[in-house]
Amino acid sequence: MLPIVLPLLVAALQLLVGERRRRLVAGLSVASCVALVLLAAALLTAVAGASAGDGLTAVYRIGDWPARFGIVLVADRLSALMLLLTAVLALALLPCALDRWRQPGGPVQPMFQFLLMGLNGTFLTGDLFNLFVFFEVLLAATYGLALHRPGARRVSAGLHYIAVNLLASMLFLVGVSLIFGVTGTLNMAALARLIPTVPDNTRALLHAGAAILGVAFLVKAAMWPLGFWLPRTYAAATAPVAAMFAIMTKVGVYILLRLSLLLFGDRAGPVSAGFGDSWLLWGGMATVAVGVVGMLGARDLGRLAGYNVLISSGTLLGAIGLQHPAVTAGALAYLVISTLAIAAFFLLAGMLAPDDEAEATPLLEPYDPAGEALYADEDESRPTLPAPVALLAMCFLVCALVLAGLPPLSGFLAKFALLAPMLETGAGRGAAALFTLVVVAGFCTVVAMCRTGIQIFWADEDWAFPAIRLGEAVSVLVLLGSCLALSVWADAPLRYLAATAEQLHAPAHYIRAVFP
Repeated sequence: MLPIVLPLLVAALQLLVGERRRRLVAGLSVASCVALVLLAAALLTAVAGASAGDGLTAVYRIGDWPARFGIVLVADRLSALMLLLTAVLALALLPCALDRWRQPGGPVQPMFQFLLMGLNGTFLTGDLFNLFVFFEVLLAATYGLALHRPGARRVSAGLHYIAVNLLASMLFLVGVSLIFGVTGTLNMAALARLIPTVPDNTRALLHAGAAILGVAFLVKAAMWPLGFWLPRTYAAATAPVAAMFAIMTKVGVYILLRLSLLLFGDRAGPVSAGFGDSWLLWGGMATVAVGVVGMLGARDLGRLAGYNVLISSGTLLGAIGLQHPAVTAGALAYLVISTLAIAAFFLLAGMLAPDDEAEATPLLEPYDPAGEALYADEDESRPTLPAPVALLAMCFLVCALVLAGLPPLSGFLAKFALLAPMLETGAGRGAAALFTLVVVAGFCTVVAMCRTGIQIFWADEDWAFPAIRLGEAVSVLVLLGSCLALSVWADAPLRYLAATAEQLHAPAHYIRAVFP
């Protein structure tokens, strides 16, 4: 309960304290994010205490009601992984957020806590109704965050984002209603037991409900053509908000991965087994292709980062559609690395092309390329980059390497873990097509990032680099430092992810935990 209750209580306290006591509000945010990291780490250690074959899954029945009718929270390896990733991302972004949100501008920090509450509840819930509840909590928080410090561009993109997600919520309710009408329950484990026994005359209605529900999640996962809203919305948001939104598409991916293997895996019967897998595979590849084209044509750093989100989401959707345990393990590694790297890239985009937010105390002073700061000494024949530009350039280079999947960084390890199983005999034409497309997308990422880096740091003499705020620098360094750390200490995380994939592809352990 704590990962859900803690941010809820902190948000309530922050609203009671008010915006004037900013230090207390900031202290509550820091305490909440640190506690969430510790809680998620403890939960991950607990569920990883046994092998995947033991199916170690923690279940909490609120009010001790039967699981089929009551509210059930379930934590397995995948849930704990997503909780830890969310908590680490939130804590890493907090210095930048606190630095940029010094001036009063609405209850943005309570909204940040409500977003964490919704995310954590989504990852822990064991039934579709409460999945909808937490889904709406996090969406309501994102509406406020997307419109924080509104301008014409931000309001326009934010209203489109709200309209699209309200439509997705309506589809969510319709799909859930159809599933409940056929099965009489919304508990995920109960649905996994009932789907194989659904009569043939109502199975088509069940599939229709699942398809409508899937469309709602695909909107959040930004699959083509449902993800048209994402690059514009993310590019218009403030830098820390866009960076936190890097995990929002992963919410849709998480739910699709969870439900496809739990409800429509091999145990679902000959008719329902593998339902929707081909749509995920080919839709994911179409999303990668659209992301590549958009990335090559992007001339704005925010949109470039947004199209990287599309490529990441499409790759994960295609991997889910293959329904292969080794590919799933590699997809989870790619999910973690791409989330951290894209969040760092959104922050860099905000640092290189700042908006009109309130000024904060700079760590390094602005750099004017036309001024004398270009030269380290009196000898003008030997120009050197000043410290602010050198720091930005180095961080940009690390981001490019990780996002493109080039060795020796963790982006390469994640893509290798994802792509290597696709070469196995019997993987099918879909796997070969996805393999080729992901490799081509990596090459195009190199081209787009190199072109952008050259334009900013070498070719454009009129580019005025802004001051680097302390909070921004800390957040970027923590995110990229996490990617570098995972490049060095990759063995234990990869073993954990392999065990997670095995557990996901053996849903009987999950069902037995909920219904012992």
